[in-house]
Amino acid sequence: MPRFLSFFVLALLIVGPAAAGEGKTLRMAYDADPTSLDPHEQLASATLQLSHLVFDPLVRFRQDLSLEPRLATSWEQIDGRTTRFHLRDDVKFHSGRTMTADDVVWTFNRMRKSPDFKALFEPFEGAKAINAHTVDFVTKGPYPLVLNLATYIFPMDREFYSGTDAKGAPKDAVIKHGSSFASANMSGTGPFIVTGREQGIKLTLKRFKDYWDTDSPGNVDEIVFTPIKEPATRVAALLAGDVDFIGPVPPTDLKRVKRVGCCTVVTMASPRILTFQLNQARVDAFKDPRVRKAMSYAINREGIAKKIMRGQATPAGQLSPPGYAGHNEALTPPYDLAKAKALMKDAGYEDGFSVTMIAPNNRYVGDSRIAEAVAAMLAKINIKVDLQTLPKAQYWQRFDARDGDMLMIGWQSDTQDSANFYEFLVMTPDAETGYGQYNAGDYSNPQVDRLTLQTQTMTDEAARAEVLKSIERMLADDAALLPLQWQHLAWAARENVKIGPVVNVIDMPYLGDLVVE
Repeated sequence: MPRFLSFFVLALLIVGPAAAGEGKTLRMAYDADPTSLDPHEQLASATLQLSHLVFDPLVRFRQDLSLEPRLATSWEQIDGRTTRFHLRDDVKFHSGRTMTADDVVWTFNRMRKSPDFKALFEPFEGAKAINAHTVDFVTKGPYPLVLNLATYIFPMDREFYSGTDAKGAPKDAVIKHGSSFASANMSGTGPFIVTGREQGIKLTLKRFKDYWDTDSPGNVDEIVFTPIKEPATRVAALLAGDVDFIGPVPPTDLKRVKRVGCCTVVTMASPRILTFQLNQARVDAFKDPRVRKAMSYAINREGIAKKIMRGQATPAGQLSPPGYAGHNEALTPPYDLAKAKALMKDAGYEDGFSVTMIAPNNRYVGDSRIAEAVAAMLAKINIKVDLQTLPKAQYWQRFDARDGDMLMIGWQSDTQDSANFYEFLVMTPDAETGYGQYNAGDYSNPQVDRLTLQTQTMTDEAARAEVLKSIERMLADDAALLPLQWQHLAWAARENVKIGPVVNVIDMPYLGDLVVE
């Protein structure tokens, strides 16, 4: 801790106060920084937050989740499987090249090679450049979420990422948790350019002088991003005026930050679900649905939301949050300790067993404390938990290796649709398609797989919603995994930093549009 603080204080001394002129410096502190500069290495919020700074999507979500044009000015349905996007003709990459449809197609094809992103685009047949500023996306069948997925297409500079690096390795290689050209170098179309990076210490960006969006109200010329893992230290830095903008604000400090006159707090409900996966490949007992159900009944989700999250979370009994097509009103958070003990006895595990649990300690709000609470609750049904918490960067390597019996993961739907939860968290893992990429429990239910794929081509919204709800019921009856809560979002900033218009429920602040007075 002292060594980390020394780096932090040094960084603040170097940066100094925000510039007094028209162009401003934003000093920002989050709980962790991105693990890589490659936009396709990991399907994670930190990666996407960075993408919105250095790249631009074809379209993006507004605060009300309607879609607004970005690099695509308009789009149209050509036939039942083809959507045509018309691109801006005045967009420059940071390298100086003009963006064309070929860059969009190149990016699309690269995403389909990424272990984390490929499942998103499995419903697609391909992409084709019609001319320099027109591109068609063709799906395998009718697909209702093409525009939603366009929010994840951040065109990359194909020439910048082509060829080989100094080591002779392909520059376009996607290497998860490894060293690659793309993990350390960027050329996008976004409002900012990365100018310096010290992993875990500081990330600096400056405004791109040839940025296409001249109508943006944003006046931030430089961003100094400092990861501060400890929530209390993060809040203290804001209140002292050492940083301008922080996130997340811990539930324990929300009232205190709101009371002081120096800062603005913005909170909102989030569709991100926090869960535990139960690794059936490592624990035979987890193969028994009675044991999984017993574990679910043993967890007091209401208590966790009230005591640990201070009301800044909504207890969950399913993956789909309220408002999503798959949200099943009948599935309330289960809690019945007597029933949990009876199920353990019925399954032959009345005396319990021992398991390992891994969780991050700087990824989700209260993550380590929630893990501790769940471990204590499972002890009441004689499941002894050996808990290990780790920093985010190390945690995801362990998670991807499935190196734990119980593994925490939060998930926000990439498409703002229920099916995305199932495609990544519960479908049978398939390296070729990418489905089940984050199904660390090795859960497999052919009916869930079949129905999830069925929803991809359903255009009748009411009928599709019924199928999605039926999947939620199957997962709950099976206790496929342990959904805990939908976590609320909270940010705070100095009064002169106008964060209200740029934050959103997808937790990707559009800092290119941020105004600092």
